[in-house]
Amino acid sequence: MIRLALLFIALPMIELALLIEVGRRIGTLPTLGIIVLTGVVGAALARWQGLGVLRRAQQEMAAGRMPVEQLADGVMILVAAALLLTPGILSDLFGFLCLIPATRRVIRRLSWTWFAAAVSSGRVRVTVDARGAAAPWYEGSSTSDDGERDDDRLPAAEPPNRGGGAGRFPAAEQSDRGGDGKR
Repeated sequence: MIRLALLFIALPMIELALLIEVGRRIGTLPTLGIIVLTGVVGAALARWQGLGVLRRAQQEMAAGRMPVEQLADGVMILVAAALLLTPGILSDLFGFLCLIPATRRVIRRLSWTWFAAAVSSGRVRVTVDARGAAAPWYEGSSTSDDGERDDDRLPAAEPPNRGGGAGRFPAAEQSDRGGDGKR
């Protein structure tokens, strides 16, 4: 609760105080220009970095590997873009740091270390369903992008396998074959 208060109350107050001080020293129009400039430059850099990460993620998947680092980088680039579009000096600083690949690696390493410690201590709990996409919202019918019904391609919803086994769904296997059971 205290961390949320700091994030949503104290940090914006610090950002506002910094912007007022910068405006007092260099003037209102230059300060507004800096805000707009960091937003435009940040959006362009985030797009450029994001496309590079997307390309590397596609290469990893084409090689049959899970693009874990690229997914983490993608999240950091998304956060960086949001921070750079938000007016503020500290948010812009952290946003630009998230766009630099070397600092992104450091942030990613620190985040993994924190996450592993949180899981080990029990502060964070991770549940993995090894069966894949088996969720209650798959029940019923849906429509694909081409407007055709997908009823025969959706896996049947089953209660979660709490035994930890990696079961497969007959309906999911059928969907791998195009819905008619043929490859």
